[in-house]
Amino acid sequence: MKFSDTKSACFILMIVSIMLTAVAVSAEEKQPAPEKAAVVNGTVITKKDYNRELNQYVGRMASEGRQISEPQLANLKVQILDSLIDRELLYQQSQKEGILVEAQKIEDEIVSIKKRFPSEVEFNIALTNIDLTEATLKLRITQRLAIQKLIDNKIGNSLVVTDKESVDYYTSNPQLFRQPQEVRARHILIKLVPEADEAQKAEAQKKITMIQQKLKNGGDFIELAKEFSEGPSSVSGGDLGFFRRGQMVKPFEEAAFALKANEVSDVVQTRLGYHIIKIVEIKPEGTISYEEIKQRLDEFLKQKKLQEEVALYVNELKKTAKIEKFI
Repeated sequence: MKFSDTKSACFILMIVSIMLTAVAVSAEEKQPAPEKAAVVNGTVITKKDYNRELNQYVGRMASEGRQISEPQLANLKVQILDSLIDRELLYQQSQKEGILVEAQKIEDEIVSIKKRFPSEVEFNIALTNIDLTEATLKLRITQRLAIQKLIDNKIGNSLVVTDKESVDYYTSNPQLFRQPQEVRARHILIKLVPEADEAQKAEAQKKITMIQQKLKNGGDFIELAKEFSEGPSSVSGGDLGFFRRGQMVKPFEEAAFALKANEVSDVVQTRLGYHIIKIVEIKPEGTISYEEIKQRLDEFLKQKKLQEEVALYVNELKKTAKIEKFI
């Protein structure tokens, strides 16, 4: 299911939730103007930190295989800077209202982050790679938690999604709740690297043909997968779970979706090697029922409301703020 985003508000909440956002510094440090990305009520957001945030976001998109066009990049730059300004306004407001963050919560977050790394050394290397210290990271966590507490106090704790709202959204957006056809498959894989020579190809073909004959003679697919399959799913009898079109390599997908339940394919060759596929179950195309999706839908609508309300709240803060942009 895909829900549409609220663009500007989404960026505000993104900057609240992302751990590694820019740290503002006092304008009294008298940094030269070229080093400033913006100044918010006398507090500087540095160009260095702005560039770091932008590069991290672009890097995340690249790691997902998503390319950014020049117009998209230009728009992204504006949104990143505006988001950092919004974040600084929210943090300043949290301090005006005397919001404090418990030291234990900060330490708990640091511990949680460190657990994601194999060792303390790896953690410190990761910080160095993004030009951060642990002290700076703690400051950023403090700021994020203070902002979150402010938003909860001002907006989040009072937000409610009624049954009528969720039903209306469900009935008004049927295209979002369509469930494409899915199949659950098992496979037996004999690996073959692209650069395999003729002898290796012949050996792999011989092996997959032998397995195919065992299946034709009444062999159990699950047991044969456990014994012979060279893929990671072999331990579960070749079970790949449910998947839809577009999630598997093309030759595998075409063969799988051409089968009926309990049917076994002929040998299928992909860039991974030779497969024999068995379809366990087919889920036809349909629509997710309201009862199935209600909990997730309510949470989505609550987040949507929160984004909209945060955007309105920040706009109110901007009315009395002094904001200067340098890029």
